[in-house]
Amino acid sequence: MEILELLKENVEIILPENGLEQKLQEAKNENRKLKIKLGFDPTAPDLHLGHAVVLKKMRQFQDHGHQIIILVGSFTARIGDPTGKNKSRKPLSIEEVQQNAETYIEQLSKIIDINKAKIVFNSDWLDCLPFSEVLQLMSKITLAQLMQRKDFNKRFTENTPIAMHELIYPILQGFDSVQLKCDIEMGGTDQLFNCAMGRQLQEAHEMAPQTVMCMPLLRGTDGVEKMSKSLNNTIGLTDEPNNMFGKTMSIPDSLIMEFLNLTTHFSEDEKRQISLQLTNGENPMNIKKIIAKNIITQYHSEKAAIEAEAFFTNQFQNKKFEDKNFKQISISTLNLQTKAITTVELCKIFKNDLSNSAIRRLIESGAVQINNEKMKEPYKAIEVVKNLKIKIGKLDFYELQE
Repeated sequence: MEILELLKENVEIILPENGLEQKLQEAKNENRKLKIKLGFDPTAPDLHLGHAVVLKKMRQFQDHGHQIIILVGSFTARIGDPTGKNKSRKPLSIEEVQQNAETYIEQLSKIIDINKAKIVFNSDWLDCLPFSEVLQLMSKITLAQLMQRKDFNKRFTENTPIAMHELIYPILQGFDSVQLKCDIEMGGTDQLFNCAMGRQLQEAHEMAPQTVMCMPLLRGTDGVEKMSKSLNNTIGLTDEPNNMFGKTMSIPDSLIMEFLNLTTHFSEDEKRQISLQLTNGENPMNIKKIIAKNIITQYHSEKAAIEAEAFFTNQFQNKKFEDKNFKQISISTLNLQTKAITTVELCKIFKNDLSNSAIRRLIESGAVQINNEKMKEPYKAIEVVKNLKIKIGKLDFYELQE
């Protein structure tokens, strides 16, 4: 596969349309590396397969000798990026930003060569930007231009409040590209407006405008919304192999081709063959197993992938409830005030990332079993005793020990 074709693979938007060809030709004529920027606001400490879609493209640029720049939004994360919905994202403290950024950088090494990447923090220049220069920067953008962003326009039309700092956020992200003299900025399709702002501000500063390359947004395990930590529909890059396999198996059949194209590292010929199998009537579960094993091989090992498949088969396809593999939990570690608690309270101990209402819905839908009995009453009293076996959802099995 030619370099241009490889770099365009799976890319959903390139702005301008011939921008990548132009930048590659410029780099060749000037005998230099392209500067490709990808920005992260460290709003949550874990990266997932959705992030990996863009990171893999960055790795391709890196493998062909170009300079990739990972920009950590250490300043902008403290402001709060508009979410694309109807409210702004919660700003983070300096301590939260630092902690999350460290975790991000560590996880990036699963995909990119972190030693060859340039890691920068936008607080290095935005923290010391004089207010007079902020005003000069804002003068280069009109309100009409900002209102072209769909979520801003929608909220304005619906009389939903838009805070001033939200309007400034895309300008600051665009200024990052000015500061770094980027040739290309990458992101998901939801970042098109912000990335295009970088082009506009570079031109306003009499610089060659960057090309924008947007990757498709991978949908999460719910099959509807984009993969997002806040929606609890992610497959994390650091998930344990068994958990990673189980989550991949849980995706709806409608996501199989999306996951095949965006999350695996099969060759194009291999993808075509797998797609043909699906078209010819292969059981979707078998295709998901192929995808799950490929994902785990990328982020763990082939051995881990084989073992995870065996665990899944034993845990979810062959064994009766009492024969499942239960994670052993010591009662003393639960710090209980009393041994008689409700079903909701018991489940909350193990699923503290879920709200009480979400746990209650799990229980009422029959997704919780205790000692092989479905528990549909959220507030039924449960005695916490040795050998109590608990199943929560499809993936979580626990057994209490002293």
